[in-house]
Amino acid sequence: MGLTGKPLLILAIALAVVLFTVTVWCWPRLARRGARAVLGRVGMLLATQVAVFATVALLANNSFLFYGSWADLFGRKQDMGVVTDHAAGTLAAKNIVRVGTQRPDVPGGALPRVGGRIDKVVIAGKRSGIESSAYVYLPPEYFQPAFAHRKFPAAVVLTGYPGTAENLIKGLAYPRTALDRVKAGRAQPMVLVMLRPTVAPPRDTECVDIKGGPKTETFFADDLPRAVSAGYRVGKHARNWGIIGNSTGGYCALKIGLHHPDRFTASAGLSAYYKAAEDPTTGDLFHGDQTARHRADLLWSLDNRPQPDSSFLVTSSRHGESNYADTRKFVAKVKQPAQVSSIVLDSGGHNFNTWRREIPAALEWLSSRLSEN
Repeated sequence: MGLTGKPLLILAIALAVVLFTVTVWCWPRLARRGARAVLGRVGMLLATQVAVFATVALLANNSFLFYGSWADLFGRKQDMGVVTDHAAGTLAAKNIVRVGTQRPDVPGGALPRVGGRIDKVVIAGKRSGIESSAYVYLPPEYFQPAFAHRKFPAAVVLTGYPGTAENLIKGLAYPRTALDRVKAGRAQPMVLVMLRPTVAPPRDTECVDIKGGPKTETFFADDLPRAVSAGYRVGKHARNWGIIGNSTGGYCALKIGLHHPDRFTASAGLSAYYKAAEDPTTGDLFHGDQTARHRADLLWSLDNRPQPDSSFLVTSSRHGESNYADTRKFVAKVKQPAQVSSIVLDSGGHNFNTWRREIPAALEWLSSRLSEN
């Protein structure tokens, strides 16, 4: 049974109900004195409590998708080996390999020209040497004859840490939201490249190029847009590309957009922080290089480096988010030619419910700043 599937949840609920009923039914028999009766009471109570706790945990995980699978829960890398076909004309020759497809969970999703399509791909970075899996959402227009010769704008979509790319499809519903925004006339069709920023699991690299380690920034800023533009009908210029993410993914989106305006014209950070974390999950990111540490501090960069001709969107909540003060500082520090917009909720925590309230407006904002040619 899948960790986020309904069968497991139904089984957990049924087990909790059965154990509760059995405990009530058997309690009079276990009310006697003696070691066996005491152990029986303890055992029944413990079993019932564990079943109830498991049910609540599954309900919370299904709502917020902290873990997308059993492998994710137990920290096991689950990417399978991929056969790379180097025949001319294939996606593999362009450093991107399609390893599967799935239909979006939208009305008419069985037909790509109606609901679009989601490709599971593996992207191999030429410059970074990093290989990462991702999901590429192609909107319905991509398959319609009227758009057969059109190149589409694209947005990189990043999860938080540790996160899984599946969370972006299931928990945050990016493909469904993008489709709804287009149908409502509020956004243009866009290709979404969905993945997690953890390209060297289990290490959190904070999207920096680590001396002697993973070149994560190079992968996202250079390898990924090059590979996707070569494999799909997506523009190659900065005006064709945006990047958006939540939490760690939000920090990465803003950082990459700030330092690579030649690749991304618009960047959105949902509940982002503004300085690279340094903790046991990251290890030594900078090896004593204070210049690199400053560069990874977005507020420092805005004060001390030329501001790019790019657009930024930041989000926070007045109550419930710890980044509210720093978000206000970021907004205040952005100067021409850069532009900044914000979404500030009255209340909202650092969770999926908050981000689901922000994603529709964020996609509309991103769409309005990207060009198809």
